[in-house]
Amino acid sequence: MKILMAASECVPFVKVGGLADVVGTLPGHLKFKKHDVRIILPRYRQVDSARFPLKTLPYRLQIPVGNSLETARLMESKTDAGVPVYFIDNPKFFDRSDVYRTSAGDFADNRERFIFFSRAVLEAAKAIAFQPDIIHCHDWQTGIIPAYLKTVYKLDSFFWNTASVYTIHNIAYQGMFTADTARIAHFGPQDFQWNKLEYYGKFNFMKAGIVYADTITTVSPTYAKEILLTDEGRGMEGILRSRRNDVTGILNGIDYREWNPQTDAMIAAHFSKKDTAPKSACKEDLQRECGLAVSPKSFLLGSVSRLDPQKGYDLVAEALPEIIKNGMQVVILGSGDSEIHDTILSLAKRYPGRVSFNEGFNNPLAHKIYAGADAFLMPSRFEPCGLGQMIALAYGTMPIVRKTGGLSDTVSDFNRKTGTGNGITFMGATAEEFLMAVKRAHKLFNQPRQWKKAITNALSCDFSWPRSADLYILQYERSLDKRQ
Repeated sequence: MKILMAASECVPFVKVGGLADVVGTLPGHLKFKKHDVRIILPRYRQVDSARFPLKTLPYRLQIPVGNSLETARLMESKTDAGVPVYFIDNPKFFDRSDVYRTSAGDFADNRERFIFFSRAVLEAAKAIAFQPDIIHCHDWQTGIIPAYLKTVYKLDSFFWNTASVYTIHNIAYQGMFTADTARIAHFGPQDFQWNKLEYYGKFNFMKAGIVYADTITTVSPTYAKEILLTDEGRGMEGILRSRRNDVTGILNGIDYREWNPQTDAMIAAHFSKKDTAPKSACKEDLQRECGLAVSPKSFLLGSVSRLDPQKGYDLVAEALPEIIKNGMQVVILGSGDSEIHDTILSLAKRYPGRVSFNEGFNNPLAHKIYAGADAFLMPSRFEPCGLGQMIALAYGTMPIVRKTGGLSDTVSDFNRKTGTGNGITFMGATAEEFLMAVKRAHKLFNQPRQWKKAITNALSCDFSWPRSADLYILQYERSLDKRQ
């Protein structure tokens, strides 16, 4: 099949969230399975020609946005797996210090930016003569591409046999704008109806993808159920239920070439499920790196996350004093909500040697946390898939998670009687339930035989991409069948 992957992020070129990991990894596995796959992205300032080899292609596209014609150049590069990547280059829309927003909020012209990008995706495919069987669109920023295929481009013979797949990575971000967005994107009045693009008097990019795509996926089976059946659908549950037969949850994978305790060059010692003893050296290295008291008997909790109530970090901040009181150590890497940030920073200053707070993102330190911590904190209020818990499992670091979305699909509660399970789970989004889960993990840590079994279970998990890639291929085939 010929597959065009349209997205707003992709590692290694630009990353804001987990979307970038999926778009950067999945195409390589599709290519390995002999599919002709290409990726198309905006050319942000972060996609620097000094860092990435970029070739300018001899095409200039004219893209209508409202009453204006905007120009796009095309540039080309490749991923590490050899997948061609095309960039839509327009400095007016994409040469900015950030991808979506400033500290003051979202860019005021985000709708114009992604109207421009979405239509440029289709015009770029025609320019390079890549006639896709599938256009795989991701999140709200590309939600109108399936709508374009069935409206504005309905009579364009280049796309007559092209089907679309729309993947929802996080339904909380829908791309909602004023009603005149339909006109600016050149949709007709017949398209701006309650059962199509209109949503309570506004224009909704994500709803466009849900309504018009041939099939819909999201990033875990449990999250697919949640957005269909509960208020986790964030207002989209009704339209999703009308298409329930076309909605599939496909769990994301992780790249074991990067996240592998047997080969990771960033950690102090290599280990495996056959020999977990060297993990203790990783713990000692992490304690020294973060200024914590070096003690193999101290229960060390690690975290790599955005500090946000969605991720449950208000619960972490509330529970931290009691965690410290119980003699545990905590190392946190992340940034986000200012109130959560200030609370954790204050505790780190008050309890040096017990709490280490590291602001921002530091990839080598992230590797050390995954490898050196005893347990990994991920108490999310909602989590479409989550990668942190899968990475923690790859390093034999016990995830402590709330049962929601992809966390439910990847982490099961350790059972002392049967010796099954790979983590500690809890249900309620309260600091009390989170703290009880941490204390259960601490108790298990103090039972060495049971703890070693739990670590071995974690290290035995397999969340590799080839399995997920096969499910996406089936989804593409279903989409083509529907289109035909």
